[in-house]
Amino acid sequence: MLKKFLVEIVIPVYNEEKELEENVLRLYQFLNKSFNDFNWQITIADNASIDKTASIGKELARKYQKITYLYLPQKGRGRAVKKVWRESQADLLAYMDLDLSTDLKHFPRLIKSLISNFDLAIGSRLLVDSEVYHRSLKREILSRGYNFLIRLLFKTRFSDAQCGFKAITKKAAEEVLPLIKDNQWFMDTELLVLAEKLGYKIYEEPVAWRDSPGSTVRVLPTIIGDLKGLCRLFWQKPWRKIL
Repeated sequence: MLKKFLVEIVIPVYNEEKELEENVLRLYQFLNKSFNDFNWQITIADNASIDKTASIGKELARKYQKITYLYLPQKGRGRAVKKVWRESQADLLAYMDLDLSTDLKHFPRLIKSLISNFDLAIGSRLLVDSEVYHRSLKREILSRGYNFLIRLLFKTRFSDAQCGFKAITKKAAEEVLPLIKDNQWFMDTELLVLAEKLGYKIYEEPVAWRDSPGSTVRVLPTIIGDLKGLCRLFWQKPWRKIL
């Protein structure tokens, strides 16, 4: 009998007491029903929440064997994802945003691509077959403009750097993660640019995505952080130290 791959799914959270239990259990139930080809573990990575997120996360971990809770004393989604991925013993690593804006039906295909011929897999809202619901025109323009800028600066091919629905092989993560400096939202872009420049194969899954009205993303600070990250990456070109 073939060994099942172990997949660890990280859910980075900050002050998510309202949605944490409902959405983690929604993911848990989906995996129980539709992800039987793999062993799996959900890790709630709490980056310095100050509400009831910690107590809810700990209680979920107590009740469910396949859910773990980790507290980080510093904020930063990128910091949380990187820490769990670095320390994970899983074969395949993933993360998704707690709001579950991306339809979970795409997750098995994302993971299966990693055991075929790809090193990194991402959900994309910007492919022809993608379906996006209730996204404002402003955010759509900002997203498309940002991803166009990435392709212009780095000559990359991936279409959507920011969708919070990604997976990577442990081997690829071990090489790429040490090069990533950002600990916030730009971590996604840095991961993808570095991976493509280092020759890793990236699979893109056109996803059904529904904007979450309760999103805690602060648009302006995120844009500023992303632009600073692009400038740093463009001038430093860290992949040249390896190639």
